[in-house]
Amino acid sequence: MKVSMRERLIEAATELFYAEGLRAVSVDRVIERAGTTKVTFYRHFKSKDDLVVAHLERRAQQERDGIGAAIDHAEGDPDRAFQLIAGALGGMACEPGFRGCPFINAAAEYPDPASAVRRTVDQHRTWCKDTFEQIVQPLHLPDPSGIAADLMLLRDGAMVAGYLDGEEQLAASFLRSCRAVVRAA
Repeated sequence: MKVSMRERLIEAATELFYAEGLRAVSVDRVIERAGTTKVTFYRHFKSKDDLVVAHLERRAQQERDGIGAAIDHAEGDPDRAFQLIAGALGGMACEPGFRGCPFINAAAEYPDPASAVRRTVDQHRTWCKDTFEQIVQPLHLPDPSGIAADLMLLRDGAMVAGYLDGEEQLAASFLRSCRAVVRAA
């Protein structure tokens, strides 16, 4: 299947942005990696920030697909969903080349909450919290929104722990922590 130039640019940007940082990578480097020209780049993206947003949207979709598959596979069982998410999170966060959560990294590099990049980060984080709330909904716990915020905090911590811990340790810790939050509620 032939990949469109827009997709090639996003793929090149994703590799470079994740490995080196959003602000550290120039449009020229992305253009070179994708094997195209500035004219072609600007046909697809008005600015580098638009490319950063496209990169984050791709990463968001990948995370949403993975979490969605875990939820579907868990068939309404919150603990099973947490088990599957923990395993996937442990595997992803401990892969060679892991450099943390692309959304947390982007928020650090784009501190202006009104920027398109930060709005994209915020949209994804809102989706994550809403999804955690959906997972715990069958448990009929008080304050599912607060529980979702706690689970999001755990997810963020797990992303940082990926730099430091092994896959099994991270997955087990995330699962224990999710269970503790649910029990405490």
